[in-house]
Amino acid sequence: MKTLIVLALAGLGAQLVDGSLGMGYGVTSTTLLLALGTNPAAASATVHLAEIGTNLVSGLSHWRFGNVDWGVVAKIGVPGAVGAFAGATVLSHLSTEVAAPVMQLILLALGTYLLVRFTLRGIDRRHLGKPMRKRFLAPLGLAAGFVDATGGGGWGPVSTPAILASGRMEPRKTIGSIDTSEFLVSVAASLGFLFALGDQGINVGWVLALLAGGLVAAPVAAWLVRYVPPRLLGAGIGGLIILTNARSLLKSDWIDADAGTRYAVYAVVYLVWAAAVAWSYREYRKDRAQESADAVTAAAELRAEADRLARAAEPASPNRVAELDETTSVPAGRPSAPQV
Repeated sequence: MKTLIVLALAGLGAQLVDGSLGMGYGVTSTTLLLALGTNPAAASATVHLAEIGTNLVSGLSHWRFGNVDWGVVAKIGVPGAVGAFAGATVLSHLSTEVAAPVMQLILLALGTYLLVRFTLRGIDRRHLGKPMRKRFLAPLGLAAGFVDATGGGGWGPVSTPAILASGRMEPRKTIGSIDTSEFLVSVAASLGFLFALGDQGINVGWVLALLAGGLVAAPVAAWLVRYVPPRLLGAGIGGLIILTNARSLLKSDWIDADAGTRYAVYAVVYLVWAAAVAWSYREYRKDRAQESADAVTAAAELRAEADRLARAAEPASPNRVAELDETTSVPAGRPSAPQV
């Protein structure tokens, strides 16, 4: 019962992160399941089965808040489903001894990417509003779907930053569209695991616990995406994923590090993580101040333009007519005779 409560709380927290950041549910949940000793393929299958429900509710919630671009959902979601099915099939045929470290390395890389991406880079807005092309979205979806199934998570960490980096979609629509398209990926990955594994190693109670927590958090996350600073949240969850998977790898048969080495690595990770969160918060404050200054400047320019247009459109008053008469020069004396 204690494990189910922990999983439900983990599902709630992971979905809050995923729904407001566009990534994190699969990576966070799979990391926890691996720490509990679950088989890598079964862990990924468990998470993807739970994600079918959470992604459906999350997608509907994002749609209600106007956060979804259905064209992007179709262009990236269908290739993503193909990649996820292939990834599930590959992972299901790897031995546990090989699959566990491979999955932990993928998760460690994704956590590092999250930490670096959201600590050092903001949102590029120069190309905002330009259309997203299929030749960009299709291969991105295929790769992200494959990584998602083999790593137990990765759809968001691969696809969301790539679209954000393009600067063609505003963050809330990027996150809403990626969350919605992940429903197709989750269904395809789940089918791949079920065809390859059956129900071997899949704990239905764990699936329902993760699902219950995610369902509670999904509508809240769709609302929070308008207010939560992505840089701060991305740095926070990235550091957590790095710490958890570094711990698992250091204790694995691949490395089997002694206690002194492990604690030294943990100390470094904690220091880097704290510095990244502090830097992200500092940059977030700077971005907010710059956005406020830009908004004030834009408002002043709009007011000036509105005043200019109003003056140009107002009818001529008697005083204005008098001013015009005074400035209009009329020749004195008799008019000259017309020339023949």
